[in-house]
Amino acid sequence: MEIKFKNVSGKLYVYLYGELDEYTSRSIRGLLDNLLDQYPHSKAVVFNLANLSFMDSTGLGFLIGRYKKLKNYGVPAYIESPTYDIEKVLDLSGIYQIMPKI
Repeated sequence: MEIKFKNVSGKLYVYLYGELDEYTSRSIRGLLDNLLDQYPHSKAVVFNLANLSFMDSTGLGFLIGRYKKLKNYGVPAYIESPTYDIEKVLDLSGIYQIMPKI
């Protein structure tokens, strides 16, 4: 699992690469939380999933946890460019009700 990010005009874009499962979620949770803490006044955070090859229920929990953290800051969270397989998981989970797809 690899994370890259960029801040563009006050929006933080987070790019996830690889697999988002129980093992990788544990290893990147702190890293991503620290990143989000560095940008508490972002206009929005966009999770780009174009290069995510696998995600299970732990990955969903990971995204929801980051959503809750951002909600405490008053920062909206969005999902961008999920692959077809990831899209199916996200759609079935109902996550788009709290983290819209853009």
